[in-house]
Amino acid sequence: MPVLDKIKSDYISWFILIGCILLLLEVTFFNKGLIFSLLVAVGMIYFGRKATPGTFGKILFWSGLIFFFASIIGMMTFRFFLLAILVHFVIQYSQSKRKPEQINPVLKEPVLFNSEEEVVRKKPLFDNVLFGQQKTPERVYEWNDINIQAGFGDTVIDLSYTVLPPGETVVFIRNFIGNVQILVPYDLEVSIHHSVIAGSIKVFNFQEPKAFNRTFLLQTPGYETQEQKIKIFTSLIVGDVEVKRV
Repeated sequence: MPVLDKIKSDYISWFILIGCILLLLEVTFFNKGLIFSLLVAVGMIYFGRKATPGTFGKILFWSGLIFFFASIIGMMTFRFFLLAILVHFVIQYSQSKRKPEQINPVLKEPVLFNSEEEVVRKKPLFDNVLFGQQKTPERVYEWNDINIQAGFGDTVIDLSYTVLPPGETVVFIRNFIGNVQILVPYDLEVSIHHSVIAGSIKVFNFQEPKAFNRTFLLQTPGYETQEQKIKIFTSLIVGDVEVKRV
């Protein structure tokens, strides 16, 4: 590993370690009500979105969201990480202005069977979005495995309008606040690994209406032996997951 890369890795590790220590000290001694404030904010967001529809629910949701970010911004640890990011960019800038180290590369003979290798870029079904709902088209579409990160919004995947390839199909969804609904055909075997801080899960006949800081691993009985199947990984801070047949 080059010297500069090793130094960069070292100070980033120190920043993370110091940040974790500051967070522990802040929660333990200087700001004992932080965890309570965050839990209240998450509860307001959850109940405002799910339990109380209408105008009051929207007010509760956005108030909880503002309260959550206000609590984060007021943290001493958050300010430290902002300072750390600033220091990181200053160091990066100063290093870019220095005279680069001269390295004489040792060239090897190219590998012939890789010299003309090409890759094909495909358009994903979903993109990473911060706000808004994403849904598969309500028409026949070509399937591509899904791996997305979202901020605030719902995700709906309807597998009845596509043809899945043989073997195991994979779906990864990581969301901050929002619901995930996946509609699967009756002849498709399913495995789901779900992690949530606050929300609910409904997979066919299995229901858990009030899940708090839980992890679920569920699969249909014929999943191991079936050739065509889908594996779903979902991770939510606040939100519901539903998998049902269509």
